[in-house]
Amino acid sequence: MNALAHASAEPGQYLTFMLGGELYAVGILAVKEIIEYAGLTPVPMMPEAIRGVINLRGAVVPVMDLSARLGRMASAITKRTCIIIVEVEQGGEQQVIGAMVDAVNAVLEIAHADIEPAPSFGARIRSDFIAGMGKVNGKFVILLDAAHVLSVDEISALAASRERELVAE
Repeated sequence: MNALAHASAEPGQYLTFMLGGELYAVGILAVKEIIEYAGLTPVPMMPEAIRGVINLRGAVVPVMDLSARLGRMASAITKRTCIIIVEVEQGGEQQVIGAMVDAVNAVLEIAHADIEPAPSFGARIRSDFIAGMGKVNGKFVILLDAAHVLSVDEISALAASRERELVAE
């Protein structure tokens, strides 16, 4: 759900994290847990943004490199690299996906009045990925729309088109 769709004046809570030196956030309600980065099992023929899968208490969870998904260079693994386990709704079903980030910062409350609409130009990422721009201490935090950024359907379509390209070569 779009962060701007909340009509209440109550502040929303957002988990902030770093990607390539920039501050991003997702609504805390989508976040199930945060885990330390551990080795992933690579899966052949996946889009570049999917780094692999992890075993999360017996469930296979795909892990997306959020930096690569946003059209940037793939994230380098450091001691602060984390995987944010996010639950998003896709086609009426709940999907659990891991989002690999450079570092998790904090949970912030951002008042509805401090959230601006996503810019229609100038952003270096797709505008449908941005739920809004939160103002925190005089700086902007890019609020990501987890359902769009982590869309399993779109990633599956990307994988299928990549497979067709490889077959055509």
